[in-house]
Amino acid sequence: MWQNAHDEYLDSRILSAAPLELVKMLYQAAIASVRDARRHLAKREIEARARAISKAGAILAELTVSLDHERGGEVSRGLVRLYDYMSRRLIEANFRQADQPLEEVLGLLATLAEGWEGLQAAIPEPKAESPWAQPLPQPLPSEIAPAYESHAWSF
Repeated sequence: MWQNAHDEYLDSRILSAAPLELVKMLYQAAIASVRDARRHLAKREIEARARAISKAGAILAELTVSLDHERGGEVSRGLVRLYDYMSRRLIEANFRQADQPLEEVLGLLATLAEGWEGLQAAIPEPKAESPWAQPLPQPLPSEIAPAYESHAWSF
């Protein structure tokens, strides 16, 4: 039951998140996966380690395909190279059963996440205005004017 509630909350959070928030969430999930992989490596839990590394790799792949190369320019191309490097380091960590590549990827992800946090703080989120808060157009269109005129308030 708890897992279902958590999944529903996460789905709701993802569906309502702004693009910068989604990237931040992906970084958080990748960081958690690499931490899990390190923990499983230390406990010699091979299957769990491999699962955690695969999840981190899948998140890096998602981050890669979500880049906008037209608007992102050189930053976007640099991120592609960095994500590719981290993916290769994850594969190496899994193959060699080594912690050092995981530690390196964790540091890179933490740095990137910190940068995105700063970017998110610097860019104000656009406030969605309620259509109900908008003033009526003046003059009122002829097809709706009679309805408003008949319900006019007076004091």
